[in-house]
Amino acid sequence: MTTELLNTLYAQTQGTELRLEEDSIRIRVPDQPGRRVVPLRRLDGIVVYGNITLTTQLITRCAEDGRPITWMSRSGRYLGRLDGATRGNVLLRHAQHTVHDDPDIRRAIAQHMVAAKIRNSRWIILRAARDADPGPQSALRATAAELIEALPALPEAPDVDTLRGYEGNAARLHFEALRHALRPDEGIPPFTRRERRPPTDPVNAALSFVYGLLRGLVHGAAEQVGLDPYVGYLHGIRPGKPSLALDLMEEFRAPLADRLVLTLFNRRQLRSGHFDELPGGAVHLTDDGRSVVVQAWQEAKEHPWPHTLAGREVPAGLLPVMQARLLARHLRGDLPAYLPWTAS
Repeated sequence: MTTELLNTLYAQTQGTELRLEEDSIRIRVPDQPGRRVVPLRRLDGIVVYGNITLTTQLITRCAEDGRPITWMSRSGRYLGRLDGATRGNVLLRHAQHTVHDDPDIRRAIAQHMVAAKIRNSRWIILRAARDADPGPQSALRATAAELIEALPALPEAPDVDTLRGYEGNAARLHFEALRHALRPDEGIPPFTRRERRPPTDPVNAALSFVYGLLRGLVHGAAEQVGLDPYVGYLHGIRPGKPSLALDLMEEFRAPLADRLVLTLFNRRQLRSGHFDELPGGAVHLTDDGRSVVVQAWQEAKEHPWPHTLAGREVPAGLLPVMQARLLARHLRGDLPAYLPWTAS
């Protein structure tokens, strides 16, 4: 069966109004004459940044249709999400909660997730090494070798806390390698380390923004399949933390998010003029910068990737749904293990 990759509407021009008009969304942008109408049937979700107005009628219709609305800050920080009525089989969610209470099964799922993160991190680093100068190339290949050395130890990890340690070390190595892979435009300061709250340089600002886009995609995939996005296996549970969405994100961060950010900087599509520095040192994308990233993200979601278990290529935008379905099958007992996706 062919699945159509629907579009997501991103609204970021401050003061924009989105209004329901029969079975479409009417978009009114300040200081721009005329109007734009987008049919609802062509949209799988709406993402708004900052001061965007949605009418009650539109919000209600999206809730009824199960079409998620995601609210982000202007800088791309996730604020909240509306999904409408909870969907999915209650027995699946019960199985999800039961597995969380079994330390052995939970550890096995987390182990596969960390292994996929490491393999995908190594993949992007080796790809970056192909086009690097001799000095950075040696550093990138050394990091790739160090990452792969951790894989044999994962099955021996006694608990999830130990696996989190391996995951944290892999993330540290990954971001250290990224600085050797980046070749940004003049005016972009060197990337030294990952800074999240707040991002303090353009590369970190772009990473945070794209991770927000990825989080929305993965969160929606979990909801679509019927899983509880807040009960995960690698990340701890606490109020307001979508642990399962963060779990599933790990295998996609490097090939889908980090790869996109590298491409945008190395091709000079993102330049110093696409960023603003706020009082206190925080850096965020301008409206034009967000437009560049969102357009590239939409194109990247349509890029086909090989999926070994499916035996075919799958658009990037549908990979999280595929993996959420595989996890659901494992939780139901239909698969002996969770099989993560790795790039190739």
